[in-house]
Amino acid sequence: MLVEDSDFNCPVPGLPLSRQVFVNDALAAGYALAVRPRSGQSVIQTSADGLVAGDIHIRGVDKTAVRAYWVQPAGKGPFPTVLVVQEIFGIHEYIRDTCRRLARQGYQAIAPNLFQRYGDPMGTPTVQEIMSDLVAEVADAQVLSDLDACAAWAATNGGDPQRLGLTGFCWGGRIAWLYAVHNPRLRAAVAWYGRLTGTSTPMTPRHPVELTRALQAPVLGLYGGKDASIPPEDVEAMREAIASAGKRAEIVLYPEAGHAFHADYRPSFRAADAANGWARMLEWFRTNGL
Repeated sequence: MLVEDSDFNCPVPGLPLSRQVFVNDALAAGYALAVRPRSGQSVIQTSADGLVAGDIHIRGVDKTAVRAYWVQPAGKGPFPTVLVVQEIFGIHEYIRDTCRRLARQGYQAIAPNLFQRYGDPMGTPTVQEIMSDLVAEVADAQVLSDLDACAAWAATNGGDPQRLGLTGFCWGGRIAWLYAVHNPRLRAAVAWYGRLTGTSTPMTPRHPVELTRALQAPVLGLYGGKDASIPPEDVEAMREAIASAGKRAEIVLYPEAGHAFHADYRPSFRAADAANGWARMLEWFRTNGL
């Protein structure tokens, strides 16, 4: 489905004001500007031959058994680990295939289900319900804690604790910036069209543009010049903040790309820009010791 501009400020019945502000802000920021997937079926389909893959459970600090998709090359590790952070639509086939693509490059890849405490995005009828019933409930602190749990699991299950990276898409792109602030052991992060600014809420108290001075790992940001959800002024503000902070981060802007240009199951997919971004991501990881 498409969410029209007129839907951005429609109140969700029974939603507390603080969460309503978050939902309106997030919808206006672009989470709903693309077609909602039915299955997340990736156009690119990467074989699992020669890989070891499966669904696992990783215990979070709150004792929740967080479900995750895990894949790595067959054979003896340890392998550098890349945590893969989902879009708002959950751990569907596109995210799983992305993990397999990373495994084919020699990485252990883990994609945790960061919404599982609140529901299943793929079973939620509309984007606005995903935003109000799931995303608005997810605290940044909980997400960062779950990612820490995944990193700890990886270190004792075939991953190299000295070589940890992260990449995230859309909602997960914002998380990539936050995790580069949070975890001093992270070697590198890559943020695909993640939101840079926003309204502070109890669940999302701060946003990437406010946190550049606290970055502890180098970050590569990949953005679309025609992304209506992340305007050029936001990207320029982030570049200026990075330069002012003197941190090692880089933003690449694809002039003709919109939002979600890597998502090959959506009309927004741009094959050439996606391939270029993927190559830049791999080079970023390797340059930073992954």
